[in-house]
Amino acid sequence: MANDGRADIAVAVSRTETVCSAVYTQSRFAGASVLLSREVGSDARGAVVVSRNANVATGLQGAANAAEVRELVAKAVQADAKQLLVASTGVIGRTYPMDTMRSAITGWSVPPAPSGWEDFAKAIMTTDTVPKIVSARVGEATVLGVAKGVGMIEPNMATMLSFFFTDAEISAPALDELFRSVVATTFNALSIDTDTSTSDTAAIFANGVAGPVDIGEFRKVLHALALELVQMIARDGEGSSKLLEVRVEGARDAAQAKRVAKSVVNSPLVKTMVHGADPNWGRVVMAVGKCEDEWDILAGNVTVALCGRHVYPNPVTEEELERLSQVMRGDTTTITVNLGIAEGSFTVYGCDLSEGYVAINSSYTS
Repeated sequence: MANDGRADIAVAVSRTETVCSAVYTQSRFAGASVLLSREVGSDARGAVVVSRNANVATGLQGAANAAEVRELVAKAVQADAKQLLVASTGVIGRTYPMDTMRSAITGWSVPPAPSGWEDFAKAIMTTDTVPKIVSARVGEATVLGVAKGVGMIEPNMATMLSFFFTDAEISAPALDELFRSVVATTFNALSIDTDTSTSDTAAIFANGVAGPVDIGEFRKVLHALALELVQMIARDGEGSSKLLEVRVEGARDAAQAKRVAKSVVNSPLVKTMVHGADPNWGRVVMAVGKCEDEWDILAGNVTVALCGRHVYPNPVTEEELERLSQVMRGDTTTITVNLGIAEGSFTVYGCDLSEGYVAINSSYTS
């Protein structure tokens, strides 16, 4: 679709039957690809990904195009179209260039020659600067994850685009339960710019070829891989120069901790503070304080630490602030807030805000 030599379509399909769990954006402007994929059951065998065209707000024509692309790919890979998810990211409001896509897909060999995961990861990129791939072993099985995303990111279900593939044998109900629990504390704990994408899709496919695995160990490995992808996405955030990790402790419950942590990580003033390595902790307490509906947050009970150094409520000298500024010049800044209420906690991930974010998004149309 673009003349820069990069691939625009990526396909991953299991040769054998699989079980699948998938979650999608809750945006009221969900794209045609999302709407089509929501109809696919737990027997989905793979995904078709179109990059640099979101196919969002394109009406009936967009829906027809998404369905046709899926049918064309299914024929090429010799699969049932109803077992393929479709995902798209890129510019909103443009229909697929169907003449170009029909010509390309019908020109594939049947079945297409296999390629590597690095090629898949690169093909789904938009403004990403690096491909994002992780993998690990669980017993005799392998779990591999691929993701893309750097902007328009505050998921309300999953994340940008993220796909996991495993040869572990797991029942559909067990896979769905553990995948959704992992998503809740990884991808849904991520925010680059507070903007929920119209195209977010996250899915996992398990074909069982390697046999059964310990479910508890599988959950731990999947969570670790998902968190690694989250951190890669945050570090690669548009215009980002460092990872921002915000942990809220001592909350009424995990839900309250998440709301407060998101208030901090999403604050433009906190983000620019982090970018400038300025230990202006007043911006953190501001972001906590604006959670005005949290009636049990009392200023006298709250503590704040930057990069492990307590800055509120105890006085901090100018010399200590200068040393802290030097620490904040590293590639990761951590903010820890204790609300002093109960035992609830939650950690969220994001990045700083720089001039680069404005430059990228003020001219992005492809």
